[in-house]
Amino acid sequence: MFDKEYDVIIVGAGHAGSEAAAAAANSGCSTLLITMSLQNIAQMSCNPAMGGIAKGQIVREIDALGGYSGIVTDKTAIQFKMLNKSKGPAMWSPRAQSDRMRFAEEWRLMLEGTANLDFYQEMVRGLVVENHKVVGVKTSLGLVIKGKSVVLTNGTFLNGLIHIGDKQFGGGRAGESASTGITEELIQLGFESGRMKTGTPPRVDGRSLDFSKMIIQPGDNNPEKFSYSDVTKPLTKQRSCHMSHTSALVHDLLREGFDRSPMFNGRIKSLGPRYCPSIEDKINRFADKDSHQLFVEPEGWNTCEYYINGFSTSLPEDVQFKALRSVVGFENVKFFRPGYAIEYDFFPPTQLKHTLETKLVDGLYFAGQINGTTGYEEAASQGMMAGINAALKVKEKDAFILNRDEAYIGVLIDDLITKGTEEPYRMFTSRAEYRTLLRQDNADFRLTPKGYDLGIASEKRLKRMEEKQSKSDNFIEFFKNTSVKPEEVNPILESKKSATVKQQDKMFKLLARPNVVLDDMRQITKVEDYITEHNLDDEVLEQTEIQVKYAGYIAKEKVSADKLHRLEYVKIPENFDYTKLKSLSTEARLKLEKIQPRTISQASRISGVSPSDISVLLVFLGR
Repeated sequence: MFDKEYDVIIVGAGHAGSEAAAAAANSGCSTLLITMSLQNIAQMSCNPAMGGIAKGQIVREIDALGGYSGIVTDKTAIQFKMLNKSKGPAMWSPRAQSDRMRFAEEWRLMLEGTANLDFYQEMVRGLVVENHKVVGVKTSLGLVIKGKSVVLTNGTFLNGLIHIGDKQFGGGRAGESASTGITEELIQLGFESGRMKTGTPPRVDGRSLDFSKMIIQPGDNNPEKFSYSDVTKPLTKQRSCHMSHTSALVHDLLREGFDRSPMFNGRIKSLGPRYCPSIEDKINRFADKDSHQLFVEPEGWNTCEYYINGFSTSLPEDVQFKALRSVVGFENVKFFRPGYAIEYDFFPPTQLKHTLETKLVDGLYFAGQINGTTGYEEAASQGMMAGINAALKVKEKDAFILNRDEAYIGVLIDDLITKGTEEPYRMFTSRAEYRTLLRQDNADFRLTPKGYDLGIASEKRLKRMEEKQSKSDNFIEFFKNTSVKPEEVNPILESKKSATVKQQDKMFKLLARPNVVLDDMRQITKVEDYITEHNLDDEVLEQTEIQVKYAGYIAKEKVSADKLHRLEYVKIPENFDYTKLKSLSTEARLKLEKIQPRTISQASRISGVSPSDISVLLVFLGR
């Protein structure tokens, strides 16, 4: 293998690296996945869960394109919940608790079963770059492995430094060494780097907890699944999580260690994730609150190890232990390991193109936490896109870029490339201006045809999606074209406290009422007969109901998206000389020169570029 030139080399085998390897190999490229530990492929370094608010939409999108995250999650899930069901469908977000050990095992087995993919265990210390083009990697043993493209997915390992109280030591995560050499080489090549921080809570022995004192948090009664494929099934049994709370006493005990906290005494200078703060940060920022929720999450089907979500900390281990023993249900808690914070190098993502290829080095791609993001899902989606585009570049084919109205993945990458980030970036539904179009339920409609065209989603998947779409479209037409008599529907409307009708009316109009749901309409014989005759499953029924009830909102967002596309088609020439435009503001010129946007639409989203600056650009480009 050492004398072979690979099409794509992936450095790092976390969530980003694993999806990158799968995408590149399934695209038909010879691919090498090189990592410091083959035992930790796709390791869940933090919480044992996938999905959540906006993150669940990303996992569905990865799956729709032909990625592995959704399938692996379904095969190893121990609990499933659809979050935000009390809100509109644009906010519904799937989340699954996973069996941590089985998750990593299943990922490895799926990758080992993927054609065109080789593996090698060693540390990559540097790159081989010739004439601003990457041509391979250098390992700690001095080996040079040739590659036409390289994807760096180093996670928290680049010069990683772990903090527990006043102790600090090098490491990429607990029990694993940091990666050195790459940062220094990239800086020599002209890249700008920075430092970020993340943290993790203690892991504890569930046998030492009193769950009877906690609030049980079960999964859904009728759990769904992540993958649109038919290779996985919904859970038939689930493990429950539990919830407890901190108290004023717990906070006082934690404050006793603040003078030894690396976050407060200045040893940690980098920024952590604002939306997932440590417990000491929460106590400091929200001093008026004397209680915070703690979610007690099992690490698997059979293990007694538990993850204490909400208690992320880098305080000294004795302070962590003393405070946690004052939480209800934790009076006799035993630690498996204390929580810790980790600092690591990242590279501001404004140095990348929308393909995630670097602007400075041809054929070099960055994906995951190296780009300043946080979360398995954000990393996995970047890895997939980098793997796809590295393969396309090797094949000399057009790049694959998702727009903001096509996927949360498109929003994520556009935000990173256009705006950059000064703190760990996490996806939220509020970041997507077209979230009514980007629902978790329709990711297959949006993306499976694209995945099939790329060669990574199978024909079977495409046909399954097309059948589902056809059934849903036909059922919607049934509602639009079928009338119902007052005597058939009025009893239903009365029970829902909705205005009755005096003459025949189309069922589409009645189902569109906010307080009428599809289950109500199924009381009408012709509706139930149609469902039975056409063998409609729950996915089709859900899709139909959403399309009917939110037709107006969906149509409105499509109009807005069409306006966006008009500006997306106004291309800005590569390496455009902005000094020609004397009417541009100084701030706009500096930002445009640094980011080099591809289109007028992207330029308009850059902080510091005003509408008048965009007008100057449009005039110059003849628009």
